Amino acid sequence: MSSAISVPVGVVVAREKIDHPWQEYVWRAVDVFLHPPEISGWRELRRDEKSVYYHAATLPIELHRKETPGYKTNLETGEPAVYVVLRNDPGADSDWPVTVHMVTASPHDAQAYAESGLETIELVPMPQLLIELVREFVDAHHVDERFVKRQRQKFEIEEEHRFGQEPIFVLRERMRARRRGEGGDD
Repeated sequence: MSSAISVPVGVVVAREKIDHPWQEYVWRAVDVFLHPPEISGWRELRRDEKSVYYHAATLPIELHRKETPGYKTNLETGEPAVYVVLRNDPGADSDWPVTVHMVTASPHDAQAYAESGLETIELVPMPQLLIELVREFVDAHHVDERFVKRQRQKFEIEEEHRFGQEPIFVLRERMRARRRGEGGDD
């Protein structure tokens, strides 16, 4: 198996009507699916009395050999998820004020986006075929690394004077003698 795989997924975003005095709708990712068609813009999939569902984007989920600890963590949760990063885009078309920025199977990647506060991270269920592919990828590439605690190196400084080793008046006299060129008694 290759050390990097890219799997295209379609991202479904819902516009849900909410009861809020300042906001009429909320946008959230609700699903991903495999074998998506290429789209040039958002495509309506279905609607009901409170929501409209769109195929908002087709993006790749990229699996990399070095990221297997994150994929393994995701699989071990019992409910593997795809993390969808939505970015508010006020300058975008008024019909769709959010853009799908990224999709990933790694909770570590998603956490990096959560810290900025500019994006919304949604967890959607991972399709079964994708779960199997990620599991095969982890089995083929994951290597448990033994934790080794780093030891601190001793740092020794040769000190000319150690506090409390001689009376301060003796130290001052020695320092004055050195400045005068007498050399003192080292």
